[in-house]
Amino acid sequence: MSPPRIPYVAADLSEPAELVQAIRARRGGELIELDRMLLHSPPFAAGWNALLGAVRQRLQLDARLRELAICAVAVLNRAPYELEQHAPEFLAAGGAQSQLDALRDYERACSDPTLFSPAERMVLAVTRDMTRDIAIDDRHFAAAEALLPRQQLVELVGVVAAYNMVSRFLVALGVHSQGPHDTPGADGA
Repeated sequence: MSPPRIPYVAADLSEPAELVQAIRARRGGELIELDRMLLHSPPFAAGWNALLGAVRQRLQLDARLRELAICAVAVLNRAPYELEQHAPEFLAAGGAQSQLDALRDYERACSDPTLFSPAERMVLAVTRDMTRDIAIDDRHFAAAEALLPRQQLVELVGVVAAYNMVSRFLVALGVHSQGPHDTPGADGA
């Protein structure tokens, strides 16, 4: 695998102390490669940590639906690091490996009632619409409104938007795991 386009900051970085400590706290003590790229710009890293911390830890949207949307964005945007970080989170939230495998044929997955519930198929459709076309098809939006309370619908759209940002950052800068021992946790962005 090729190196990132910009070298990562050191894994044992300690400054700016308050920011590095906040990121480490959210990650369980370690900086992952994404953090080590973001920390080239402390203001950007601080904003990212606050936004993505809220997205990952404070929403009412079901964790399985959130992680399915994130994994779907990763697949659609060809962002393997994002998928590597979030597949374990999807599984921990009750998702199945067979569902992750099905995302390889995304269009089929979107209409597969044997592997995906109506809510999951809606998430896949909304994620595809937003990732490929930005706008959500009216039929898919109506399905989302029927299946989710308004706050959770707003959160789903926000998750898809945020993780499109994440995948574009990762892919553009060539962020990837350096190896199993260098990728602590699976907390992704």
